[in-house]
Amino acid sequence: MFKLLRFLKSYRKESILAPLFKLLEALLELLVPLVVAAVIDHGIPDADKGYIVRMCLLLVLFGLLGLSCSVCAQFFAAKAAVGFTAKVRHALFSHIQSLSYTELDDIGTSTLITRMTSDMNQIQNGVNLTLRLLMRSPFVVFGAMIMAFTIDAKTALLFVLVIPVLSLIVFGIMLFSIPLYRRVQLRLDQVLSLTRQNLTGVRVIRAFCKEDEQKEQFARKNNAMTAEQKYVGRISALMNPLTYIVINLGIIGLIYTGALRVDAGIITQGAVVALYNYMSQILVELVKLANLIINITKSIACGNRVQSVFETASSLKAPERPVRETVPDCPAGSPYVEFDHATLRYRNASADMLHDLCFAAAPGETIGVIGGTGSGKSSLVSLIPRFYDVTSGAVRLCGTDVRDYPPGALRQAVGVVPQRAVLFSGTIRSNLCFRKENAGDEELWEALRLAQAEEFVRRLPKGLDSPVSQGGKNFSGGQRQRLTIARALVGNPPLLILDDSASALDYATDAALRKALAGLPQKPCCFLVSQRTASLMHADRILVLDDGRIVGQGTHKELLASCEVYREIYDSQFKKEVNAG
Repeated sequence: MFKLLRFLKSYRKESILAPLFKLLEALLELLVPLVVAAVIDHGIPDADKGYIVRMCLLLVLFGLLGLSCSVCAQFFAAKAAVGFTAKVRHALFSHIQSLSYTELDDIGTSTLITRMTSDMNQIQNGVNLTLRLLMRSPFVVFGAMIMAFTIDAKTALLFVLVIPVLSLIVFGIMLFSIPLYRRVQLRLDQVLSLTRQNLTGVRVIRAFCKEDEQKEQFARKNNAMTAEQKYVGRISALMNPLTYIVINLGIIGLIYTGALRVDAGIITQGAVVALYNYMSQILVELVKLANLIINITKSIACGNRVQSVFETASSLKAPERPVRETVPDCPAGSPYVEFDHATLRYRNASADMLHDLCFAAAPGETIGVIGGTGSGKSSLVSLIPRFYDVTSGAVRLCGTDVRDYPPGALRQAVGVVPQRAVLFSGTIRSNLCFRKENAGDEELWEALRLAQAEEFVRRLPKGLDSPVSQGGKNFSGGQRQRLTIARALVGNPPLLILDDSASALDYATDAALRKALAGLPQKPCCFLVSQRTASLMHADRILVLDDGRIVGQGTHKELLASCEVYREIYDSQFKKEVNAG
């Protein structure tokens, strides 16, 4: 948590002024019992109305000055807390964006969302309260004790007994609560993860009539979190009654001792009232401090969770001195993409996903990738833009290892259409411009035409400015796929990766898309991943994967004659159709 305080450097002035104004307010508050004691000891016995009025006006002045100081302190504390949290949130989001797929898979989406939202709000609240109260409350407590000694040292010894006992209660409960609040946040992660899965897969749950089962599972996790919250809540709730008991015992002793000393003529009645007020101030401030410590405890637990994300180093390391700043044009006759004994093993996996891949793709060549489910097709193409790094071997682009390019420059040269068609809330235009912000309408329409999406977009009332809901839920699966293909085509990337991006398209649309891609004037190197042999049979070369290994490569006709795995896939798709006919 404390490592996050480096983001507070930009708000040093506010971080100093906020507690400073609070200390000024506290100082004025400590003077109030002395004024009240003066009124009781001098104004009332002498019936000096003028003196009483002057003292009352002085109290009003103290109140107005205290209010002004409090408002200023709140302003500076809020400015520092909000600004600090904004910087941490920006830095955290930037760090998450720098993580590779490996770290994102390990941490989990729901946990990252919790740390970006709930944890951040708790940290902001903790910083705000800390700047306003962390120095003020101890200042008032010890200031009240010192002021009590200036009035009557013997009676003030009660303060010396009460304050350590209160401190032991407050800090003991705080130290016991910190790990418990951390467990509560972990329980919250589990509830949010389950909620996210249910909302994302609501259609699957309803299709299998699993609503009741999911409700029971949610109830179990929610009840576990509730029980944990109640347990730590009960412990934290002990703070107020215990502090009240100690303070009230102290007040009883104070009144008793004060009465005896007033009766003996050692101190005045006003002095007893002042001592009582100081004891009451200590009670109020320690209750505030107790609540503050509970909030700080939660904030520290949340801050540690956020810091743990910062401490998660990305396995995707940008080169300190890139061999090339941009991807160059590939010389004629040289391979554009080259896999040199590339092997991939996912983190914590027991075996390699891809084994010793060796092949090269020339500029303008179309490479088809086919294989059974789980054979490693998506993993293969994910190595090119460095979504994952090879475990051994190398992947080269234009003769240079992809790890020697800056990640931004590498991905600028690659147009990727992921297996899952994802659109962002906004408009069709904003989604298509995701790759190239300043793309003109003519370029956008050309990309839509190539992706076979122009027709349905032109039918929309607002055309390119038609709204897109979150995830593109207001479009069909085929429309989403065509829009994601168009998004990848904007900017004319020299390398295209289409990862099973035509699975929701009919055969006629798929054929038209392949024909359009083949006719691109810039002739990009293209990787087509598909389960359909019909989508790949016209590719320049087809790679057949089986259990992470290349078991065949060549043209469609060559593979039918030489590769048993490819022939089985082909027969399963075409001979059945012939027999059915």
